[in-house]
Amino acid sequence: MDTKRKGLFQKFLDMVEKTGNRLPHPVTLFAGLALLVLVLSWIVSSFGLTVEHPGKPGEMIEVKNLLSGEGIEYIFTKMTANFVGFAPLGVVLLTMLGIGLAEGSGFISAVLRGFVMSVPKRLITAGLVFAGVMSSVASDAGYVVLPPLGAVIFAAIGRHPLAGLAAAFAGVSGGFSANLFLSGTDALLGELTISAAQIIDPAYAANMNIAMNYFFIAASVFVLTFVGAWVTEKIVEPRLGTYTGEFREKMEKLTAIEKKGLVWATISIVVASILFALLILPEGAPLRGVEGEMPIIRSPFMSSLVPIIAILFFIPGLVYGKVTKVIKSDRDVAAMMSATMAAMGMFIVLSFTAGQFVSFFTESNMGLMIGVYGAQFLNSINLTGIPLILTFILISAFINLFIGSASAKWAMMAPVFVPIMMQLGYSPELTQMAYRIADSSTNIISPLMTYFAIIIAFAQKYDKKMGIGTLISVMFPYSMFFLLFWTLTLVIWMLFGLDLGPGSGIYYP
Repeated sequence: MDTKRKGLFQKFLDMVEKTGNRLPHPVTLFAGLALLVLVLSWIVSSFGLTVEHPGKPGEMIEVKNLLSGEGIEYIFTKMTANFVGFAPLGVVLLTMLGIGLAEGSGFISAVLRGFVMSVPKRLITAGLVFAGVMSSVASDAGYVVLPPLGAVIFAAIGRHPLAGLAAAFAGVSGGFSANLFLSGTDALLGELTISAAQIIDPAYAANMNIAMNYFFIAASVFVLTFVGAWVTEKIVEPRLGTYTGEFREKMEKLTAIEKKGLVWATISIVVASILFALLILPEGAPLRGVEGEMPIIRSPFMSSLVPIIAILFFIPGLVYGKVTKVIKSDRDVAAMMSATMAAMGMFIVLSFTAGQFVSFFTESNMGLMIGVYGAQFLNSINLTGIPLILTFILISAFINLFIGSASAKWAMMAPVFVPIMMQLGYSPELTQMAYRIADSSTNIISPLMTYFAIIIAFAQKYDKKMGIGTLISVMFPYSMFFLLFWTLTLVIWMLFGLDLGPGSGIYYP
């Protein structure tokens, strides 16, 4: 893009990119942040600051000094556990085992070529964002599956692969709290909200349900799909310009053997899906939850989505490879999966330093302290109505930059904010939805979001110089426009007094 014609917004994004790219390599950055947390824990703890735990009345919390004798013991004894227990590590590696075989056998390439040749090009961007938004039903697996697929699809049709990656990432992360189906997120956050509502009104809480936001999140799917597609085509792609990298996906027509492979691979997916259905749907099935308590949403099945997705990539990849004779023996299978794991080396190294930082930050209680003081500030400014909801959204969005886990943040914030909002006349259901908007919208630009590192790793396949600043500058328009239009949608919802979900109004009576 000609720099003389750049507007203020593009210049701002340039500044974000340059500033962010001055940061060190993500591995070094997370290591530095981990060390910073250690030093800050020592400094802040010396002031003796304490706050009451929001979820445990009467229990006072303080910042733990991780440079004390006890803290140093924690650092060394938990180092391995912090690495192995880093949330995305197992999810990414397990999912990539299945995807690696599907990719190595040529199955994914054949599917994508068939897809881009059959879908009108004008619908691909919106379709990609929509798929990203809907992927939240599969929990975190969408972070691993869709961004690299989006990049390949865009490269295959002559568009910038990073625009495809960005569109998919925006859909997956920015749209994590929007879906046409209920997901594990609804169950997890809903239970926390119900527990918080019991502090004020146990009778009201007893009539709440985890589908409390369903009407709104279903409508949000279409809002975010439109906004995400528009931002991709009008802001992000023009900014990225023409792709001049080495990676190119050839758009060759499917051969007869490839079509045969796809047919048998599709049959294998159907058969595998039927077998999984038998493990989930019948009463007493091993992956079904307790009857009468939403047995599909709250079930072992929802906790098993990552291995199920890996298997659903592995099986058709294996069948396709055998039919097309790309896979001739078990050694070919092992080689393809090993190649995938070899490519994940940088992510594994990064997971070590990122895992230490996240664990240190949690153990020190500094994240909890930030959240409590943020809640106290909101309570002190005496706002009401829409300005109150807008302020809550902005503060939640800010806190989200420091604490990655949506459930961990809400477990901390719900006991504070839900009672405050109820006392001001607003329902717990509204408070939860406002929180979800803020949390999802700014996930895309937070380097502390647990999957941010893997997105950088995917992006570096197309741009080896990709850094934190570049990725943030690419994703920043999605974050701001999602936050703007999603919040505007909530305001309209409030003005019309529409229910957010079944029996879930805007106001607390």
